[in-house]
Amino acid sequence: MAGSIGRLWRELRNHLPYSGFATAAGIVLAGIMLTMSIVVVSAGAGHEAHETPALVEQTHAAEAETEHADAHEQEHEHDHGHAHSHEAMEAGSAVLQEASHVTFHVFHPVHMFFSAIATTAMFWRYDRRRIVAILTGLIGSLGVCSISDIFMPYLSGLILGTKDMAFHWCLAQHPMLVLPFAVVGVFVGMIAAETVTRSTYFSHSAHVFVSSAASIFYLVSFGVTNWADKLGYVFILMILAVTIPCCASDIVVPLLVARKDGEVPACIGHHHGDGKDEG
Repeated sequence: MAGSIGRLWRELRNHLPYSGFATAAGIVLAGIMLTMSIVVVSAGAGHEAHETPALVEQTHAAEAETEHADAHEQEHEHDHGHAHSHEAMEAGSAVLQEASHVTFHVFHPVHMFFSAIATTAMFWRYDRRRIVAILTGLIGSLGVCSISDIFMPYLSGLILGTKDMAFHWCLAQHPMLVLPFAVVGVFVGMIAAETVTRSTYFSHSAHVFVSSAASIFYLVSFGVTNWADKLGYVFILMILAVTIPCCASDIVVPLLVARKDGEVPACIGHHHGDGKDEG
């Protein structure tokens, strides 16, 4: 038991810094991509706003020529202008959410792919039971990682005050979007554990990086469009939402399932004799 706890603690300690760096990088990536979307939407709105004064000026000129303008007509135009601005803001928000929706459904399956690699590679380093490795990789990626991309962002949206936060679980609603990525990731993980130096570090970092971005895109896509105004809270929530489930799936789950008294396989780039893990 002491050996298992020591092994688990060693892996968590060695991988945790990568989790923090990857989470911050994922948030930066999401911020850049969403900012680009906002710029595109704003450019479109600015084009409309540039055309609108010209139309108003023409209307006023026509009214001056015909001398049929009255106070009621001016009030109507004022209300119409406010309604147009409100519609433009709603349209911009809708475009941003739609872009986030599409991007989330790209990042989420890729997240499953890296998660399956990391989970399976970690298990395969300590235990070579093939069927158990496949099941562990699938459960760790499809089960635990849905928490970081979907369940936790959904709860985070509610915590941030978004009352109409929508819940969307890809595995239940369109499973073939994520299943192929997880299945392929499991087999890549078994190969990577034997052939790639520090395979669990790379796959875990990529896993957390992609998961962080996917979580942000879920927030925006399903309700939280003003996440940048609450960046401090979002960062803390994402650290909890991403790091805990991802470390659980990549490290805790495979090490709890792996044989406690099994010998560590001799994998490329892995040195365990001095107690320092490099793989």
